[in-house]
Amino acid sequence: MSSVDSSGDGGKWLDAHYDPVAGLYTFSSCIDLADLSGDRESRLVVGDLGTGSSGMKLKVYRGTALISENSLLDLPAGLVAFFMDLHEPRIPAVAVASGPCIYVYKNLRPYFKFTLPSLDINPLEQDVWQQVREGQIDPVMLKEMLESIRKKADIPLSIRSLKFLSLESDEVDEFVQLYKQQPIRRQTVITCIGTLKKSTADEDGISCLVIGTENSDVFVLDPEAFTILCKMSLPAVPTMMDVTGQFDVEFRITVACRNGSIYILRRESEKPKYCIELSSHPVGLARVGKNMVVGCTDESLQGFTQKGKKLWKIILPAPVTTMAAMDLPTRGLQAVLVGLANCQVQLYRDKNLLSTIKTPDTITSICFGRYGREDGTLVMTTKGGGLMVKILKRTAMFDDMDSTPGPPLAQSVRLNVPKKTKLYVDQTLRERENGLAMHRAFHMDLSRMRLAAARAYVKALESSLTPMSSSLSEPLKMNAVVQGLGPSFKLTLNVQNTASCRPIMNLAINFLYDDNLYRIRNPYMKIPLLVPGLIYPFETFVECTSDKGISDLIKVFVLHEEKSSPLLTAHINMPVSEGLVLS
Repeated sequence: MSSVDSSGDGGKWLDAHYDPVAGLYTFSSCIDLADLSGDRESRLVVGDLGTGSSGMKLKVYRGTALISENSLLDLPAGLVAFFMDLHEPRIPAVAVASGPCIYVYKNLRPYFKFTLPSLDINPLEQDVWQQVREGQIDPVMLKEMLESIRKKADIPLSIRSLKFLSLESDEVDEFVQLYKQQPIRRQTVITCIGTLKKSTADEDGISCLVIGTENSDVFVLDPEAFTILCKMSLPAVPTMMDVTGQFDVEFRITVACRNGSIYILRRESEKPKYCIELSSHPVGLARVGKNMVVGCTDESLQGFTQKGKKLWKIILPAPVTTMAAMDLPTRGLQAVLVGLANCQVQLYRDKNLLSTIKTPDTITSICFGRYGREDGTLVMTTKGGGLMVKILKRTAMFDDMDSTPGPPLAQSVRLNVPKKTKLYVDQTLRERENGLAMHRAFHMDLSRMRLAAARAYVKALESSLTPMSSSLSEPLKMNAVVQGLGPSFKLTLNVQNTASCRPIMNLAINFLYDDNLYRIRNPYMKIPLLVPGLIYPFETFVECTSDKGISDLIKVFVLHEEKSSPLLTAHINMPVSEGLVLS
């Protein structure tokens, strides 16, 4: 690989390769690095999604060249490389989860196919199709009976019945004739896949396959006989998983599910041991040391312990597209790589940002590990199908201040707490001796204050002293604006009908003020018909007639011409006039 300096990442990475037209469309769960030939050179294994309906392939890259590809029958849900035996030379196999099957490749050739066991069939559904087979009921009756079964039965219907219910009326006869003689099967599909060491934690130790299914089950498979060693159930469908430990000793399976929660499964437990309820759905899951890092749809990155205790949370500059763990034992570096929708890949250790890589396109998958003979290699694919390879410089140093784990340094500085005074000690003793009486007095005062506030509120409603009408038949809202320095002020009243569809008419505005201080040009104004939702401004001028430099309150009433009590009231605190009225 030829290497040139990268830009936008602080000079910590080398651009080894970038092919914008590689045609790779995949996710982080379908990409892995493994030594598939036993020559100590790792290859890149990719489960290519193709167009989504065709062109699905298993591709293997060596360096920058595509050396192998195998066609897949269905969309790959996940891909892992694992050691399934002790044969020499130590060459891992590749397991591809696709539909209800796991396809195992060894030496880049198909080796074994494992199919998930069939699910139980609803007996009522089976009986209905048996009656169709014998000609006892017609397709119309079949549709009605299947609809009834789907609403009431505990066991879901098979794919055949669901497909039949979705057909138009002119297609049902042909469908029934085609499938009525075939046996009913209910098959689930694989949603995620991982590996679990069997008995030893060695890098080339035998590993079991761990798979999550659409039926909310998690299976652990024997690597040699491909039998089910363990079955666990979840409350929701798993979408991502992280596995650690050994099957024969102790293991922990962390599963992110479609209901927005994360469940932790342990050995000899068929149900989840711990549950983490997130505020939004997870889009990425990675293990860093003994902690878990979760990326969520609310543009946040969160850290949790193995038991589900929340450690920290940070807000990201853009939505998360993909995540992957970055483990470099030679440098003692454990971090997480987060791909963002703003064409950036950020490197975090705990909640501290260590590095930012700018990319030409949005990243869809990330994989870090040994590629070729380079240990610190970062492989990424883009939304447009590009392939990007970067190498961590041997001289790259990450800022220790940004990566310091634990609490901030200021937390360890001792506070200068003053000594206890005699007044403080006496007050403490008084509160201890009279705590009950003080508590009762406090609650008594609080109740009196609430009562006084409630009485004032009721009085304001009954006398229409509020700027909003409490009448259901004539709902109004008003605010006032005073403009000017004096002695002449412009007063603007904005009146609004807050009803949904009923206009209001026969209203008037009246002012109450001190004649010795103010003179209002229009002390009484008629209001035209008020259309709901519109704001009607009414303007008048107020002149201050006093030269004593004082101000007073002007009350504004909105009245109905046939009623004496106002609908609403506004109190306007007039400013002090800065001049005298010119005679």
